[in-house]
Amino acid sequence: MKKLLFLIVLALPVCGFAQKKGKGGPKVFDVLIGTYTSPDANGSRGIYVYRFYAERGELAYLSEIETSNPSYLAITQDYKYVYAVNENNPDGSGGVTAFKFDKATGKLEQINTQKSVGSPAYVSVDKAQKNIFIANYGGGNLQVFPIGKDGSLGASTQTIQDSGTGPDKLRQQQPHVHSTVLSPDDKYLLASDLGTDKINVFRYRASKTPPLSPATPAFTSTAGGSGPRHSDFSPNGKFMYNVQEMTATITAFSYDDGALKELQTVKMMPDDFKGINGAADIHVSPDGLFLYATNRGTANEIVIYAIDQESGKLTYVDRTKTDGDNPRNFVIDPTGNFILIGTRARVNVFRIDKKTGRLIQNHNRSVVMESAVCLKMIPVE
Repeated sequence: MKKLLFLIVLALPVCGFAQKKGKGGPKVFDVLIGTYTSPDANGSRGIYVYRFYAERGELAYLSEIETSNPSYLAITQDYKYVYAVNENNPDGSGGVTAFKFDKATGKLEQINTQKSVGSPAYVSVDKAQKNIFIANYGGGNLQVFPIGKDGSLGASTQTIQDSGTGPDKLRQQQPHVHSTVLSPDDKYLLASDLGTDKINVFRYRASKTPPLSPATPAFTSTAGGSGPRHSDFSPNGKFMYNVQEMTATITAFSYDDGALKELQTVKMMPDDFKGINGAADIHVSPDGLFLYATNRGTANEIVIYAIDQESGKLTYVDRTKTDGDNPRNFVIDPTGNFILIGTRARVNVFRIDKKTGRLIQNHNRSVVMESAVCLKMIPVE
């Protein structure tokens, strides 16, 4: 099932291509794919590793490891360790698991697991590899776990419980922390709370215990009922973009030493859209020229914007349907040539027109993959 690949890909000498480099760095990457493993996920077992050839947009299966509902992944700066949330029910069974990653073989080896206070949906790791940060969507809090010298996770050193509600009586009766994103300089942590329409900002000091403290101001609000979900920074660190799940809107902020200032909010859908929204993920292209965001619900597409390099504001470019519904997380390869998008049934591969930002789908390069919900890349050297 996971190994339904093209014979031309499998016939290539993987090790030979793993050593190939060209201008601008590696052209070969390992793609780590987190999935949902619940009974309705049609047989996914955990985390899958594929090799991606960025000059051709091709994927080749490498390995897999079993773990429960690894719906979001984080990778250390040295690429030696991977952390996966176990997004189980908020009954004490949720947690986060540490893995060792072997770049030579593309295989993962489990190190240990720590329990979470709620059902986690996101994990990030600092550049110094001192701590990881998880967002417990179920539970409405974020947690900090220290990293040992061997990559293992220690017991949580800090739990920050959010409070409040939003205007949506069905989905915002309590906090739902959905992401924990570090600023480019690792001085701040920005946590989007879908349940309270807030982006909470914390000062991060890796040498302190606990390492997080409220910034000034301590939060920035988005529109009532919008449901902030994920964020990404521009490469120059001057702008941050937040996608709001419930209204399928994107807010552009200027960013300066932990302070956010709203510049613009745009709708992802046309005015005549009558369907269901479920905006999910957001990323800026490596060159900083374009922004991409996925919308699930009945839209099932990725929307493209051009970024004004002076103001940081967005201009609509195009929208592209995905092959398969429920497009959640996606990754742009560091060469800027391809986007890989996880959907309910497969991983889509799109080629990027670097001049326009528009996407061209490579249907014959997609891979069958049930409930692919998180994709991360590691350069192969």
